[in-house]
Amino acid sequence: MKIPHFAPIPAGLPATVPFIGPETLQRQRGRPFAARLGANENGFGPSPKAVEAMCGAVAGIWQYGDSTSHDLLEALSVHLDMPAANIVIGEGIDGLLGLLVRLMIAPGDAVVTSDGAYPTFNYHVAGFGGVLHKVPYRDDREDIGALAARAHQVDARLVYLSNPDNPMGSWHDGTAIEAMLDELPQGALLLLDEAYVEFAPAEAVPRIAADDPRVIRMRTFSKAYGMAGARIGYAMGHPELIAGFERIRNHFGVNRIAQAGALAALLDRDWLVHVQREVAAARDRISLIAVENGMSALPSTTNFVAVDTGQDGRFARALVDRLEEDGVFIRMPGVAPLNRCIRVSCAPAAELEILAEALPKVLAEMRRAEA
Repeated sequence: MKIPHFAPIPAGLPATVPFIGPETLQRQRGRPFAARLGANENGFGPSPKAVEAMCGAVAGIWQYGDSTSHDLLEALSVHLDMPAANIVIGEGIDGLLGLLVRLMIAPGDAVVTSDGAYPTFNYHVAGFGGVLHKVPYRDDREDIGALAARAHQVDARLVYLSNPDNPMGSWHDGTAIEAMLDELPQGALLLLDEAYVEFAPAEAVPRIAADDPRVIRMRTFSKAYGMAGARIGYAMGHPELIAGFERIRNHFGVNRIAQAGALAALLDRDWLVHVQREVAAARDRISLIAVENGMSALPSTTNFVAVDTGQDGRFARALVDRLEEDGVFIRMPGVAPLNRCIRVSCAPAAELEILAEALPKVLAEMRRAEA
């Protein structure tokens, strides 16, 4: 006996996972990683005040979370200096991406992104029947001019841009993004993914009015605030666009522990500064490890570094796999020419020292195997 058939759009899709999680990889290898440097998590951890707040919320977990995330929403309104009506809170940027695509994209609608950019966005577009149009990176950065031009060519409904960028760690000045808005076709919406904005220099952050109808900006507590496992983030945009999320969002999807932790994390400015300093030091250490092994680190304003192996994607894939065998979890971009690089997340010094010890050994083994 067969199950009832799927709806037409998912029936035509492959079963895919945008990222294979480190837990899955650990189960496959039968032991944990010694250095977890592949998921762009914040290994320096959340604010102790956030941990305390989350622990305090555990006893009340029998209650559903506040469906409006009121206290966090009000704190974000003050923090961002914009009305609460311009903000929606959701289950991390990944959850908000799915909601936005559902809200804006009908089957057949055109969506523009960069070839090699965040694959989870592409996953949501495919899931709702949108048609992806991709442009290549230019000089290891998303090409904002090409994105705008392709949007005109295909009459795009959505244009995706991350700034700073994942997987390369590159960035554009905010003024360039402001100018990009004027180049988009009428009716197109720029989706500006700012997951790493807390690590970016001030000049990388565009000055865009909270009620500008041409853009929606998304941020997260997963990266700088160290709460990836809590799944909580927020989007900012025109109040009528933000109100549209009320038609489709999971109103009780953000749990009360995550809300309590995010609120405490947002208010602990000192801990955020501490993490920013630790990440900057870790970027320097990763860059030094790269140079010591005949590679080069690309400039980064994120909590990871893309390391140019000087080889091709085949070599980078072999290096990632061999490091995994040695207990070091890293990742790499999936599209040429970006895939000549490996991507290493910032982490405490002890984990980076494991990488520093493993990398030359693995490289030597690879050279011997090719000889």
